[in-house]
Amino acid sequence: MTFSDRAKAGQRLARQPGVEVEIPAGTARLGGQLTVPEGAEAVVVFAHGSGSSRHSPRNRYVSDMLTDAGLATLLFDLLTSAEEDERANVFDIDLLGRRLVEVTGWLRGELGTFCPAVGYFGASTGAAAALWAAAELGSVIGAVVSRGGRPDLAASRLPRVAAPALLIVGGDDEAVLELNNRAAQLLRHEAEVVVVPGATHLFEEPGALESVAALARDWFTRHLTPVGARRH
Repeated sequence: MTFSDRAKAGQRLARQPGVEVEIPAGTARLGGQLTVPEGAEAVVVFAHGSGSSRHSPRNRYVSDMLTDAGLATLLFDLLTSAEEDERANVFDIDLLGRRLVEVTGWLRGELGTFCPAVGYFGASTGAAAALWAAAELGSVIGAVVSRGGRPDLAASRLPRVAAPALLIVGGDDEAVLELNNRAAQLLRHEAEVVVVPGATHLFEEPGALESVAALARDWFTRHLTPVGARRH
């Protein structure tokens, strides 16, 4: 059953593990988890940071809040285990960005005629990959959210990002906050830096991750509309 079939059938997948998928990306096969709430009209693709995977508990927490809000989500592994063994790949933003573009193309093909808006949620180095891919895909991407991200690693691409971008940073993550403030100046379309007071890079403090998830939910529900609707 395709994503389109599941959406039309109205199967309620929120609060459930979702559907395991295998995504072709060049010669690689990437594991992923696709969750489609009933009536979903937008999908958020997650790009995890270095040393993480689709099983990231932080991204899964955010994903659960998004699916509770009616947004479909795709968590997937940016690299295969063999690729991760080459440490340089983990920080190769061009490679990760191209991989995200490939996965987005696969996902849109899966959607068929049911083509919702697409957003990106990136964490740490994954945020740089998300912005790199958003610059590449232009109007295909309706919104981007970065959590503790390193947008500076995609600095040359930032002026080409057309999607509204929300950069969430911990108030005690001072070095990364400065990098995000500088990056926001390079984004020529709507961009906002939001500070979670008292939070560090991993948002492990009480209430910090909940704030991130709520901010992401509100940003995506505000900016993501079905592709067809954006054309009018």
